[in-house]
Amino acid sequence: MNKKKVIRFGLPKGSLQDAAIQKMAKAGFNIRLNSRSYVPYVDDAEIEMRLIRAQEISRYVELGYLDCGITGLDWIMENGSKVQEVTELIFSRATRRPARWVLCVPEESKIKNVKQLQGKRIATEVVNLTRKYLRQHGVKAKIEFSWGATEVKARELVDAIVEVTETGSSLVANKLRIIDELLSSTPRLISNKESWKNNWKRKKIETVAMLLRGALDAETKVGMKFNIEEKNLSKVLKKLPALRNPTVSGLSGSGWMAVETIIEESVAREIIPALKTTGAEGIIEYPLNKVVH
Repeated sequence: MNKKKVIRFGLPKGSLQDAAIQKMAKAGFNIRLNSRSYVPYVDDAEIEMRLIRAQEISRYVELGYLDCGITGLDWIMENGSKVQEVTELIFSRATRRPARWVLCVPEESKIKNVKQLQGKRIATEVVNLTRKYLRQHGVKAKIEFSWGATEVKARELVDAIVEVTETGSSLVANKLRIIDELLSSTPRLISNKESWKNNWKRKKIETVAMLLRGALDAETKVGMKFNIEEKNLSKVLKKLPALRNPTVSGLSGSGWMAVETIIEESVAREIIPALKTTGAEGIIEYPLNKVVH
């Protein structure tokens, strides 16, 4: 009997979990979680999911327990994991902004730069990244691993913290001031190096990567189609941004053309009035599920 071919896929448990599941669903992989299990269901017989903390995924991928997984660049670097990076995935738990690991002190602190942390105490979850950063600046300080609520420790327990932020709102709420940025991090799809050498596994992982990129690329774009008189076509095409060249085809009625294109959603509100003034009719804007280049 032939052994079933599968890849073991690490899904990040924690802050990235909901966003990762949403992106996977948009890519075509529907995932269902069981609150008492670390083995989610996925509607693809060639994928076995494992729900694992993002901080640990790169280690398990490197060791071969997982063939691939989604985790942040920050945790790959923190763990020093030797893995194959397949693709960058631009998303986060709340926005499309990268996560930033920043060095912070209380607003009232006299510390203005990293050099002034010589001999001081710093709390963080990314001990290795912080140690490397201090070494680059020739600073020796006591680094403590923080199990959470790091912002609260900045006033009473330590002199500074290295903490992750997307928008900075939590830092402002805790009256903290950013001194420097250590790392800007985005999620990555990574693969075990041996799995990457396996032709079947590599093809499967590359397919997942392609669909995820297509789903993410579609999030900021919309499709648009409209009809225009042929005499006005060249004038419209000069104004119309497109992923490539727009598709233009003749209508059954003489003298009219149908135009279809993909544009950035942010410019649609400006394009539609401009199209209307040039005589476009039947303008339709529609959402996209995937844009595969």
